[in-house]
Amino acid sequence: MARSISRSRSHAAPAVAAPGDLRLPLYHRVREALLRDIEELSPGDRLPTESELMERFGVSRTTVREAVNELARNGLVRRRSGSGTFVAQRPIEQELTRLTGFVEDMRALQLEPTAEVVTRKEVAADDLVAERLAIEPGETVMLVERVRLADGEPLSFDVTYLPLEIGRRLAKENLVVYPIFELLEAKYGIRLGEADYRIEAANATGRIARYLKLKPNDAVLLIERTTYAAAGPPVDYERLHYRGDRVRYRLRLNR
Repeated sequence: MARSISRSRSHAAPAVAAPGDLRLPLYHRVREALLRDIEELSPGDRLPTESELMERFGVSRTTVREAVNELARNGLVRRRSGSGTFVAQRPIEQELTRLTGFVEDMRALQLEPTAEVVTRKEVAADDLVAERLAIEPGETVMLVERVRLADGEPLSFDVTYLPLEIGRRLAKENLVVYPIFELLEAKYGIRLGEADYRIEAANATGRIARYLKLKPNDAVLLIERTTYAAAGPPVDYERLHYRGDRVRYRLRLNR
């Protein structure tokens, strides 16, 4: 059950300003105080109401709303109509430094990865899929769709296209248990070399939203990834739809 925090007038801070803070906008000081509160709370805990925050900080409703709006824009809190404002799930942050799969990424974050297979069937490659897999348009490829979960929470809807020969072999495997990267390398002896990534913001279609427990048109992070064997040819082309409210990437670049 979600808990909430509130502070009576006797425990209220006499002012949100502290030495050195007076140059900051008032809403910024309220936001910083709420950030400290959030650090002590758990996802799903309720924040005080606007009236309670106005009393606590001695500020206007407009100032409170500006502070909470900024927290919401940064994904730190979520509003529920008629219920209040709640601490959001912490985003899962990953570093893009080398080629890894979902299972490896989640285990590195001490999360339990699982999968649900939605589709596995043979389809004709459209122009884009053919280009990415270095085949002719119209050639038959294997399509695999999976929902990827971390600790039981859906994080990604993966659409994977594979060349037909290897795709037919992989389609017979238990893809709920075994990730494709692991099967390619450990079972079929295909050493992976590198991958091309394209990352962009997108909106979830109704179908993808349903699998990710989102609303249609909610934000997702769309990653297009073409993975190559160490010997050179592409071994799969994927469109990975990550929940925009739960995943973010960090990169460090050298000049």
